[in-house]
This record gives sequence, structure tokens and C-alpha cells, in this order.
Amino acid sequence: MKTVHIGLEWFPERAGGLPRYYFDLLNTAPNLVDARGMVLGSANVALETKGRIRSFAASTDSYARKFRGARRAYAELVREERPDVTVSHFALCTLPVLDMIDGPMVVHFHGPWAGESSVEGGRNLRVRAKRLIEGAVYRRGRLFIVLSEAFADLLHRDYGISRERIRVIPGGVNFGRFDIDETRPEARQRLGWPTDRPILLAVRRLVRRMGLEHLIDAMGDVVRRHPDVLLLIGGRGPLRDELDARIQASGLERHVRLLGFISDADLPLAYRAADMNVVSTQALEGFGLIALEALAAGTPTIVTPVGGLPEVTAPLAASLVFEGAGREAIAAGLLDALNGKGIPEAAACRRYAANFDWPIIAARIAAAYEEALSL
Repeated sequence: MKTVHIGLEWFPERAGGLPRYYFDLLNTAPNLVDARGMVLGSANVALETKGRIRSFAASTDSYARKFRGARRAYAELVREERPDVTVSHFALCTLPVLDMIDGPMVVHFHGPWAGESSVEGGRNLRVRAKRLIEGAVYRRGRLFIVLSEAFADLLHRDYGISRERIRVIPGGVNFGRFDIDETRPEARQRLGWPTDRPILLAVRRLVRRMGLEHLIDAMGDVVRRHPDVLLLIGGRGPLRDELDARIQASGLERHVRLLGFISDADLPLAYRAADMNVVSTQALEGFGLIALEALAAGTPTIVTPVGGLPEVTAPLAASLVFEGAGREAIAAGLLDALNGKGIPEAAACRRYAANFDWPIIAARIAAAYEEALSL
């Protein structure tokens, strides 16, 4: 079966959950399906993938140029590959070619684009435009793949997609990449992190819905009981200055540090070096790949009860889900975790995460593509 995947951006050039998912799937799925794709990016995309994936425009290009580039790239892929199924990973990049798709289209629903914009304070006109684009693309979809039951409910409730056309397939993790040999002290030494303090890690884009303000505030309560604890926040985003000011105003400079961007090469080490990975999302988390990556590194991950996050960690241990998403619940959960209450050992974390290794997940996705042909 031949598939053409319309993505957003190419992971080595742009970090993020969707680019990472697309990158990992397209690097695993060729053994299962004849996959080709198109994304926003540089000419290096085609060079790195030997032409399997190509860039149809640069991320910085105008919408008109992106529109023309998408149509040109998709026409070339159809002419060369004659795909059985077209796969959409992002509505805006799929919109230009909707009238060109001849055959079934499977939609990977990675999240409500308009809804995320609204949560981050986007203008109403932009939010409505995004919702119209999503609606136009989703009406064309024959089968939908979501990462969690939470997003299956959202897709059905907010977009009117029947549950019969939705398949829940969790995200995958490149298990071997995160199951590294370094011990925690060795990983800390390589990163230059303290070796004599409990370390909590949060790797997130610094935007409102990630709840980092609540996490920082919770640390004020935590350090009174554990005065040596350190929270390291990795990531970039528009809230950096605001979060830094919050740390300073709370007198937490010794206990909370903003690391900035953590490179892809250092990410397995960072997870391994931490005693606990923390995900404090407040809204619209479809899965939480970072939780799974940390578990693959043998590091327990504790998450807020938001979206699909509990579906990732609760089957391993109920204690890995905060009672709520606010400051008090996060502080209470962190105190329990630092006291070792109900926290699984590293080996248990790894065994659990191995169930999400990409070859296993990609096989389920390939089966859904096959199913779309018969609907």
C-alpha cells in the first residue's frame, strides 16, 4: 500500500510534538507501508530522506507561496507514487490540495488547532478562520486517528466526527534511543547538573497552556519541605521573561532554573538525569509524548489530569497523575513523589514504555490505513 503524508514541519529543523511524531512515523513506517511525504522546510529535507520526504515551501514563506508549493509537490507525488491513501497531519497544509485528492484520506488529529490558538489568547478572527479550515479538511476525511480517548471525545463533540470513524492509537517512542546505558550520576556529570540534589525536570514549550506558572508556584510549597530540590525547565517560548520574573519574585532562584532549548542529542540524557519528569499541562494535551520518552529512559513521569495525559501514565501507577491541575494539587503530588510514595522503579518504567515502541505503534497505524480503503 502506498501512502502520501502531508505534514507540518520536519523535526530536525523544527522541534515540537507534531513534527516529532511525523518524523518518527515516516522513519518507521516504510517497513510497513510505502510512505512518502511533504512538509514545510528546507531543501535538506529531500537530501536527508533521499527524496522520500520533500519540502513544498519554507516555514517563513508567504501563505500564497506555501499554497502554490503544496499543490505542486502533491501533484508530483501523486504522479510518481499513485498513492492508495492520502494522510493529513495538519489541516492548513492539507487545505490547498483538497480538490486534488482522489481516493480515501486519513486524518491524524493531533489536536484542535483553533482551540489551542484560543487558549493562547489568539484573536477571535484568527481562531474562527482556523476552525473553518479544520472543518473543511475534516469533512473530507474518511478515517481519523487520534492519540487518546480524550481526543476521540473532543473530535466527536467539537467537530461532529462520528465515533465509528475514529481510531485511538497512542503515540510511539523510539525506545532504543531513550533506553540509554548511563546511570543517573553519569548523565548529570555529562550535562553539568548537580549530583547532590533531587532534580525535577519539565521539558515544554514556554506557552500558557503548559501550566508552568502553576508548577513554579507549587515549588514554593515544595521547597519548604525539601529545601534541596531543584526544578529544571527546558524549552523556548514567549513566556520566558514572564516565567523568569515569577521565579525571581518568588525567591526561587536557587530552586528553579530555565535551561532554554535542550538539544535532541541531550534529551535522553536529560530524562535519565532527573529523578522525576513533570508535565503540568492545563489544557488540550492529546497524549504527552514527553511523558513516554522519560519513562523509556527509566524516569517516572507525573502528570496533570488533563486530556490524554492520564491515559499515558495511570496504567503504570495511579500515583503518576496529580489530583488536579492547580498549584496545591501539583505541590501535594510532588511532595508525595519526593517521599517515594507509589513511585515505580526505573525498570518498571522501561518495561511499560517498551509497549509503545514505534514498530508496534506503526503496525497499528498501517492497519488503520488499510481499513480506510474498505470503508
